[in-house]
Amino acid sequence: MDTTEPHQHTPRLSSELLGFDPGARVLIVNCDDFGLDEDVNAAVIDSVERGIASSCSVMLPAPAATQALQLLHERPEMPFGIHLTMVCEAARHRWGPLAPKQLVPSLLDDAGELCAPTPDGRARLLARARTEEVEREFRAQIDAVARTGLQPTHLDFHCLADGGRPDLLELALALGAEYGLAVRVWLAPGLREARRRGLPVVDHGFLDSFSLDLDGKAARYARLLAELPPGLSEWAVHPGLGGPNARATDDGWRVRRTDHEFLTSPRARELLTEQGVTVIDYRPLQGRWPGPERLPGTSSGHPRRI
Repeated sequence: MDTTEPHQHTPRLSSELLGFDPGARVLIVNCDDFGLDEDVNAAVIDSVERGIASSCSVMLPAPAATQALQLLHERPEMPFGIHLTMVCEAARHRWGPLAPKQLVPSLLDDAGELCAPTPDGRARLLARARTEEVEREFRAQIDAVARTGLQPTHLDFHCLADGGRPDLLELALALGAEYGLAVRVWLAPGLREARRRGLPVVDHGFLDSFSLDLDGKAARYARLLAELPPGLSEWAVHPGLGGPNARATDDGWRVRRTDHEFLTSPRARELLTEQGVTVIDYRPLQGRWPGPERLPGTSSGHPRRI
């Protein structure tokens, strides 16, 4: 007995929503952690200007964020997002929130700093973080960019996939609608909700470069490009130069150095051509992102842009 629904249809790929053909293989290559240190800043700029990376995300509480923003001012054509940050993984180079500490106490550890992104640290943070304090900190980070006059394209989370809690993802979605920014979404519940709203999100698995083995990484990247399915995919890469200062403060410097080596290699660009992969940034998504809801204090229903 044939039980096939006669009117079933396959949902359109996000790449199709962005104007690509159904068979197009479309990839966002975003450099996370811009602003972590000067070593990372230099590698991110190089990976976008000379390599195959398409955009970056700046983490405002980090030590080299001011330099990162200056580098973006010098390159107004470079697309970038805001790397919403609630943790500090640099044990030897700690940083705190941008909002006054007394206004975001639920985001702080026992030492009064942002929590470490260990499994225990994340669990404690997510168990006690008050949504209104998270919003206060996120707005402080967004407003820090707004004061510079720069125009970001999207929001994404540092070390917490889709914010780590449904209410924090919903907060980011609301802020994205308010400020006219796309939002990186990649876990199943968030993807379902974004698609329900008609928003373009990744069609396939999201790659965090910290999940790749160091040995044979370039070959692994080549296989991933060869196997990339039709639709929209995203790689969150983490380039760094791996210099002496980075080695002294960043346990992930080998990941960052090998990312930079691949992204800027001639072979990486050759692979994109050979495989017919189109690399984009978040600007096409941003153009489709704002929700239909009318925002308070507006008469047109258009989102407020920073």
